[in-house]
Amino acid sequence: MVCAIHGSWPNPEVSAFLTNLARHSNVAASTQNQALSALLFLYRDVLDQKLGAFEGIERARKPARLPVVLTIDEVRALFSQMSGTMKLMAGLLYGSGLRLMECVRLRVKDVDFGYAQIVVRDGKGAKDRITMLPINSAGALKRHLQKVKLQHEQDLEDGFGEVYLPDALERKYRGASREWHWQWVFPSTRVSVDPRSGKRRRHHIDESLLQQAVKKAVRAARLTKPASCHTLRHSFATHLLESGSDIRTVQDLLGHKDVATTMIYTHVLNKPCIGVHSPLDGEIISAGAQD
Repeated sequence: MVCAIHGSWPNPEVSAFLTNLARHSNVAASTQNQALSALLFLYRDVLDQKLGAFEGIERARKPARLPVVLTIDEVRALFSQMSGTMKLMAGLLYGSGLRLMECVRLRVKDVDFGYAQIVVRDGKGAKDRITMLPINSAGALKRHLQKVKLQHEQDLEDGFGEVYLPDALERKYRGASREWHWQWVFPSTRVSVDPRSGKRRRHHIDESLLQQAVKKAVRAARLTKPASCHTLRHSFATHLLESGSDIRTVQDLLGHKDVATTMIYTHVLNKPCIGVHSPLDGEIISAGAQD
């Protein structure tokens, strides 16, 4: 798709370059937008040249694609190839509809076993939301947190035990960074230096570890679909709708601003809402096929 860009470019070759990317190089819309951002940075911060106002830029649009969704049997096959912490995290992606980084950045205080819910803080769009805590994951998660707490207590004895706090909370609440309820649910296995403060802290687990674990499980389960961590979130939404959950409820659980975003999952249901059937499934043809 060609990106129509309006504005007073300092050099005509810039506009020609971006147009060529779209028309002849056949790059993705995100690649063209990245090239535009790089050029804006170059002229503004490196060459110190004014580009004028660009309120009229028409950004390239991403092509509409249906999400990849696993069947329940495929989800079972995937989980059968996982174990330990990675399986627990993947279970929260599928059982709670968490995004990858929402799971990785989960803190102890945001897991409520009493009400079987998870509070997602500062999700996409800087919004908080509440989603379900799968009952089947609660026991394993409690045992996991017992181990994490022992590790945290050992860190405190060793002179560490601090965790990064968002915004200005570290200045507002002195000592809160060492308290248990602020700790990461899925901490890293090692202590490292926080480049923002220079302090040695235990950060949350690297998200790439979960991505690699899911990718490895997909291969081991011999799934033909290009499944990833986000596929588990797609499957969460689709399976809830298949089981009769209200789309507004699913919207809230996913944290979608617009119900139209959630509606895309109605297009990948096993039995579409329009209720039509393939002509091959008709009574006459089906009977003939059985003969």
